[in-house]
Order: sequence, then structure tokens, then C-alpha cells
Amino acid sequence: MPTRPDETQLGSNVSRVGCIFRPQHPPELLPSVARAADEAGLHELWLWEDCFLHGSIAAASVALAHSRSLTVGIGVLPAPLRSVSTTAMEVATLARLYPGRLRVGIGHGVQEWMAQIGRRVESPMTLLREYTHCLRMLLDGNNVTFRGRYIHLDAVQLVFPPAGRLDLLVGATGPRTLALSGELADGTILTGGTAPDGVRRARQHIAEGANRVGRNTPHPVVAFVPCVIGPDATAVIADELRAWNSEGDPGDLAAFGSTSGDVAEQAFRWREAGADTIVFQPTAQAGPEHFVRRIATEVQPLLSG
Repeated sequence: MPTRPDETQLGSNVSRVGCIFRPQHPPELLPSVARAADEAGLHELWLWEDCFLHGSIAAASVALAHSRSLTVGIGVLPAPLRSVSTTAMEVATLARLYPGRLRVGIGHGVQEWMAQIGRRVESPMTLLREYTHCLRMLLDGNNVTFRGRYIHLDAVQLVFPPAGRLDLLVGATGPRTLALSGELADGTILTGGTAPDGVRRARQHIAEGANRVGRNTPHPVVAFVPCVIGPDATAVIADELRAWNSEGDPGDLAAFGSTSGDVAEQAFRWREAGADTIVFQPTAQAGPEHFVRRIATEVQPLLSG
């Protein structure tokens, strides 16, 4: 089995590499994809929580249970969808069962979907600020009493918090949310279609938020990068970006090419721009098991060696 570097081995010249398991695939495919990713030595497998497809916490438990050392990321949990206490309980359970193998991101949620379920709020920024603060406190094992605009807790404390600190990431695009992430979160997730220059700008906004409160701890950035490998990669990625309404040069928005070497060469641009983890985002039509194996065995060694 290929070796997977642990955090102590990762230096400035080594990036984490991951793949997304698209929720357009039926959940019963997830066990075999997680096993394939684990066997191939992939660093990370990421899951989306798109309404109304897979439940990401349930999916994460499946991926973790069907792998041995694979890190599983949730990117992202919509803050309006669950109470913060419910999220804390579920996340803490996974973190204790699979220590060191879980990465969790939270975000505003797609506002149209939040409206569909009656959970859209007047100020998503206020909710995310309160949610991030309270979730961090709960996961750290604190007894939390909080009276906010949207969140109200009265002496809430987890009986079984994570055994060690669990990093909490925020999914962000706009300057205000990026600054909030720098202020309160342990890392940031950037959506697919964020160009390398966008990563640099995001880093600046994150730093502004961190500086505002005097934080100087490392702040990893996870970048989702649309990816196609194959002889027709140029045409396929153009169709994919159009489906996402992504405007601009495909070379600035995705990593694609006829070979894995082409993809790795393009992906270096995101790493150089400040992305610590590059998560390759396949099309919904790509075979997920084949995709994770190819990224793990052909692209990941070029990026993390």
C-alpha cells in the first residue's frame, strides 16, 4: 500500500491532496470508493452536503468505517440546517471513533435551499459567526451559555467531546466571510472555480480577520479544483465550467489535460498561490473509484513528493 505522510512529515514543499466524492452518485457506491482511496494512499476524501442528496455526517461515518487511515473531509455543513448542539454531538462522536481522520467545514449554505426548508435567516453572517464560536466552544469541551440573535444555549456541555482538538474550517467566498474565517476558524475551504489569484486574495482577507483579533497561528487553505484527465479534457472541462456558470479562462479555473502530469503541472499554481490542500473535483459523470485511484497514484506523488 502506498505510504501516506503524516502531519509531522509534511513540510513547505509537500501539499495534501484529496478528491471529492460527488453526491450525484448513489451513496451505496461510497464504501468501495473509500476503500479504493485508502488502498491507493490518497490523503483525503471530501464529501459535499448538497440539498437534497446525501447527509454528509452519515456519509462521513461510512467512508471512515470503510477505510483505515484515509482522512475524510466534510465541506461544508450548512449552519442553518442543524442546531449547533446537534452538529457538535455528531461531529464529536465521529472524532472520537476515528481520531485524527476527520476535517469539518461549516458555511452559510445555499440560500435558495435554506429558503426551501424554512431555515433562511435575515443575516447569514451573524448566524455563521455565532455558530462558529459556539461550535468551537462545544467541541473544546466547554460548558456554554450563549444568548445571540440566532443561537441560544443554556449550560450546554458535551459529555464526550473530541479527545484532542478538532480543527474547524469555514467555507468562504466573499471578503467578509473570509475575514470571519481568519478570525474564528482553524482553516478555510475555497469553492471549485477559485483561480490561483483568488486564492491569493482569499489569503489576504483571511489575514485581515486574523490580525484583527491578534491570531498568528497557521491557517490552512483547502482549494477545490475542478479536474478532468483524458484525451477530450479540454471539451469536457469547458462543459463542466459552463454548467457551474463559471466565467473565465478554464486554465485559471481548473486542472485538466490528457495526462496526469498535465493535471499536476497545472495544480502547482494553486499550491504556489497558498493552497495547503488541493482537492480535485471530478465531473458528475466520472467514475469515482477510477478517479480517486488515478489521482492518488499518478497526480498525488507529483504534488507531494
